[in-house]
Amino acid sequence: MANHLDLEEQEQLDQLKHFWNQYGNLITGLLIVVLGAFAAWNGYQYWQKRTAVQASAMFEEVDKVLRSGDLVLAERVFGDMKERFGSTVYAQQAGLSLAKLAYQGGKADLARGTLTWVGTSPADAAYAAIAKLRLAGIHIEAKEFDLASKVLGESYPASFSALVSDKKGDLLMAQGKGAEAIVEYRKAWAGLDARAEYRRLVSVKLGALGASETAAN
Repeated sequence: MANHLDLEEQEQLDQLKHFWNQYGNLITGLLIVVLGAFAAWNGYQYWQKRTAVQASAMFEEVDKVLRSGDLVLAERVFGDMKERFGSTVYAQQAGLSLAKLAYQGGKADLARGTLTWVGTSPADAAYAAIAKLRLAGIHIEAKEFDLASKVLGESYPASFSALVSDKKGDLLMAQGKGAEAIVEYRKAWAGLDARAEYRRLVSVKLGALGASETAAN
């Protein structure tokens, strides 16, 4: 009986050796790939978290400078943040704040450039959309209608469709195209939540054009 078991064990060992000789290199290679991918994923997650923490800390510093009103220093530190953490949402947030400060400070070119950068950043689609809408507004105020139209013709998240229509209405209104503006304002009004405060502003714009929120049947 013992000899029979020894023979069975030896046969199993021989089969295992044959299997390993045939597939061992492949299995080892697959394990290396899987373990390497796992290590790379963990490393990437660690890098993302570390970058986010550092970007958050730098955003606080940029925000302090922005609140101080020092536009020259604010532009400098934002440039540093773009260089180090340009792929983060914190850089987009800082850019929106800098653009606002720059425009209020009479630096329209700086505001345009900063909003253009934020609008093309892939970090967060919502922040990019906000930047493009603000940029379009600056173009409209400067009567740069072709540039405003170009910006408003770009891609936006579906959730921003009502706000895009509203801004298109502003553009048409500035161009003296009241009837077309009404169409866009009505789209905006219909697309905004009934509880949204901004909806009242759209109603005011329609009223200024002698129109109601909905077309008469």
